[in-house]
Parts: sequence; C-alpha cells; structure tokens
Amino acid sequence: MPIRTLMSLARPVVERFPKVAHLYRAMRDELDSMDAPIVTPWGFSLAGNESMGRGTFEPEETALVRDALAGVDVLVNIGANIGYYCCHALSMGKHVIAFEPIQRNLKYLCQNIKSNGWTCEIFPIALSGSAGVLEMYGGGTGASLLKGWAGGSELYVTLVPCSTLDLVLGDRLRGQRVLVVMDVEGAERWVLDGASRLLASTPRPTWLIEISVAEHQPSGVTVNPHLSATFQHMFDAGYRAVTADRSTRPVDAAAVAAAQRGDGDFGTHNFLFR
Repeated sequence: MPIRTLMSLARPVVERFPKVAHLYRAMRDELDSMDAPIVTPWGFSLAGNESMGRGTFEPEETALVRDALAGVDVLVNIGANIGYYCCHALSMGKHVIAFEPIQRNLKYLCQNIKSNGWTCEIFPIALSGSAGVLEMYGGGTGASLLKGWAGGSELYVTLVPCSTLDLVLGDRLRGQRVLVVMDVEGAERWVLDGASRLLASTPRPTWLIEISVAEHQPSGVTVNPHLSATFQHMFDAGYRAVTADRSTRPVDAAAVAAAQRGDGDFGTHNFLFR
C-alpha cells in the first residue's frame, strides 16, 4: 500500500496526539515537496495544489480575477496560500504584495515565485486589527484564526505573527490601481479593522473577498456572526457589493440582514466590492 494511503488512513488517530501529529505533518509536507510542479493552462508552473495546477480550481473566480487584473497595477493578496492568484498576476506583469503566515503554504508560495523567475513582496504574517501574535488553527487552504473552523482539529494550532494593513502598507499605494483578493477563512472583519487607509486610498481599490454565510462555521454556529459587520464595514467606507459569480447580483444591507437572520442565501461566498 502506498505510503500516502497509509498516512491518510492513520490521520484520524494521529490527530489526537499533538506531538505525533506534528511529526506526521512534517513527513506529509516533505513528501508533498517532492512532487514536480505542473505547467498550468496559463503557461506558468505551479506546485502545491493539483486542482490549481490543472486549472480546475474555482474557474469562475479565476476568470473574474484575471479580468480585474487587466485593469490594475497591483495585486494585494491576503491569505495568498501557495500563490495561485499571485502567479496569475505576475504572469500578467502586475506588481504583487502577498500575505501568508502558514509555513507549508509559504514554502510553496516562495517556490512558485522563484521557479517562474519572478519577484514580488511576500510578508509571512497574518493580518488583523492590531499587531501581535495569534493562534492559527489548521493548515493548507482551510487554515483559520477561528477555532473549530471547517471542522478542523483544535489541537492543530500554530502561533503566527500578525500586523495590520495600515501598519505594513500605510499610504504607499495611493495613486495606483489596486485589486485586493482576500481569503482569510472567517477573519475578514478583523483584517478590515486594520485597513482604513487602504479602504480610503485614491483611486479606491477593488476588493474580492470570500465571506462565508453558513459554510465552514464552528460547531454550533449556523450563520457567520460577523456577516453584517463585515459587509457594513465596506458599505460605511463607500463601497458597493455584488456577488462574484456570473450573475453579479447587487448585495445591499437589507439582503445581508436577511442572510444574517438565516432568511437568505447569495449562492456564493465570494463578493466583489467597488
């Protein structure tokens, strides 16, 4: 039986013992790092996620991001993961500023930038409403600052440094056309708390934010408790929202309030703010 199959079968037991789980994840990451990069349909190579490399990952969102990138100078990618959207932007000649605190993701992010011969700014930190040190639960694409997010083990926790967009970027992007792609698995509200300067930057950035309504919530939570506050933060800053899918339906405060009560569903967890 292949070693990866054995490891997959052993995972439920291993995760009960933090020290053993740490060794398990180190071995898994080492095996994964031996996989050859995939040449994507867009011409760049990518390691770390087969569906991203094959071009089957979030096809609608990918098309939307590429369309938005055509009209901007800079991509700010918050929760950059292995650098999927960073690579799209760099392949289109855009400047990239990436934030990614998880070591495994960061390793692939650096590898994917280097192997394609590109350069970009990479900050190995989480973003929140203030600077400090936070607990990050889980790993990979589902890592979150929220305990119990997406059913992840509360024993799989890593300490990560954090800062704010205002402290890191200040006003340096004023005068540039910016696209912000943010995927922070439930921590959107806190990132926005520390992003007042970028929110008010001129010209106003375009924001593509993943905001879950009911998906991935911790046990016992049926609707994202910060849903209304997250949208209201953007509305108060002068932004309008649409669903980031083919329909691009407008999303207003009344629709968000209904969803907060459990009376509505947007059909997507990705939203575009302009």
